Amino acid sequence: MSDRGAVISIGTNSTRLLVVDFSAKRFGVFGDPITRILKQRSTGTRIGEGLKEKGHLIDEAMNRTLEVVREYCEALDSHTPAVNVIATSALRRADNADEFVDRVREVTNTDVHILDGSDEAKASFRGAITSFDDTEELCAGVLDVGGGSTEYAVGNHEHASHTASCEVGAVRLTEWFPSLAGREGFVDNASIDAAREKTIDLLEPILALPKAEALAIVGGSATTTLAVVRGHPVRFGDTELTREKLRNAFDLLCELPLAKRRTVPGMNPQRADILPAGMLILDTAIALLGHDRATVSYSDLLLGYLLLEREKMTVSR
Repeated sequence: MSDRGAVISIGTNSTRLLVVDFSAKRFGVFGDPITRILKQRSTGTRIGEGLKEKGHLIDEAMNRTLEVVREYCEALDSHTPAVNVIATSALRRADNADEFVDRVREVTNTDVHILDGSDEAKASFRGAITSFDDTEELCAGVLDVGGGSTEYAVGNHEHASHTASCEVGAVRLTEWFPSLAGREGFVDNASIDAAREKTIDLLEPILALPKAEALAIVGGSATTTLAVVRGHPVRFGDTELTREKLRNAFDLLCELPLAKRRTVPGMNPQRADILPAGMLILDTAIALLGHDRATVSYSDLLLGYLLLEREKMTVSR
């Protein structure tokens, strides 16, 4: 079995690459080798653009996403095994997903695994659980706010025992409530209240899961929110995010037009239009789950997927 793993993830907002080396002499909380990141890239390709209105992926979005996928494949060296390709909410919903999958296969020479909501939640949980230092008896929850959907999983040890997938994400919520994007200036309270009410309704599935003692949040909305709160990107050290600081950052962004949002310290400019929606989903979900803070984890869906695939290969040998 190769000590390396590689995955390209095509999300509603971003296309990402992760290449890791699993070989290590140290091991994590659950016996996982401490992985070394060899390559990590993220590009805002927004494959889900226009999906709400048209029901299918538009040519411009497919072309720019394919170009990034091609660049990622060219960046892999001869020591990297065949790359895994996964996709999430946008391809689950698009009526022309098969056409796009065929085009991706031509570039990557591999099939695209379109994850259902439950599998996406399990993979995010598997990746994020490596951030917890507590014992395996800890009941942990992992919340993944993406561009097209929000996944939540609860479990003990390294595997999720309960999952939920909700049809709300930062891109979709912004499409439903365009003023959140800031293109017309500050966001009015009526739009915020309406967006929050819709979010509460759509997040109802997470309330059926068992209560978690600790909560981790993953995904671009979570990591960019932490960066804005800190005023710079954060990759290590204290990654706790309180609801109070999250809401303060949300209020700040809602008062700024889009152009000024892009200049806020810590902001990823490509996310400036959808970040308030992502923040609103995060804040609402954290509150519904009965927490006032969460750990932001940079180990997420991509690492989790590679770990789960590695476990399958080990079992099959």
